Amino acid sequence: QVQLVESGGGLVQAGGSLRLSCAASGRTFSNYRMGWFRQAPGKEREFVATISWSGGSTYYADSVKGRFTISRDNAKNTVYLQMNSLKPEDTAVYYCAATTVVAVTTRSTRYDYWGQGTQVTVSS
Repeated sequence: QVQLVESGGGLVQAGGSLRLSCAASGRTFSNYRMGWFRQAPGKEREFVATISWSGGSTYYADSVKGRFTISRDNAKNTVYLQMNSLKPEDTAVYYCAATTVVAVTTRSTRYDYWGQGTQVTVSS
């Protein structure tokens, strides 16, 4: 089992920045590929970004490419999502997730463990 706890969400104006953190506990964190997903009201959960176990490979949704950066610190068992140039359409609950799948995967069903989510609200 892996327990994931997100933090860092909040209210920010359009054009602002936030950094989300996801702290993991339980099994060896570096064994897992990590991902960030988000879900806006009335919409399906969507992929945001993913990072390999080593941190050497990242992949982003087109909607956030160039604005968001995913990173991880295996010594601290934490994955981060730096969000810059935020837009109102980025408003959602953001979830981190862990998977043992090695290859890049954007499908939420391939992720085994999930955090409880953190709210991000971007005002116009």
